[in-house]
Amino acid sequence: MYNFLTMTTTSTITSKRQLTIPSSFFSALGWEEGQKVVVTMKDNNSLVISPATKLVDQLAGSVKMPKRFEGLKPDDIIKKAKKEYFQGK
Repeated sequence: MYNFLTMTTTSTITSKRQLTIPSSFFSALGWEEGQKVVVTMKDNNSLVISPATKLVDQLAGSVKMPKRFEGLKPDDIIKKAKKEYFQGK
């Protein structure tokens, strides 16, 4: 499947190595000020900027849940993990 919607513009890198994302791109992507992004270098000559939440979604399920935490709610897992950690110190 092809995506024929391409937006291109020129931006300047500042002396602090900062790059401004044009407001039209920012709005079209639905990004928010202060949002975290992942910057990936491709083929040593281009960058891909993606929302950090996309990376989290891609990694979801990639780490197996220890059996002792299976079936527990996230808050209960955190409590149990903290208790185990501090008992070992």
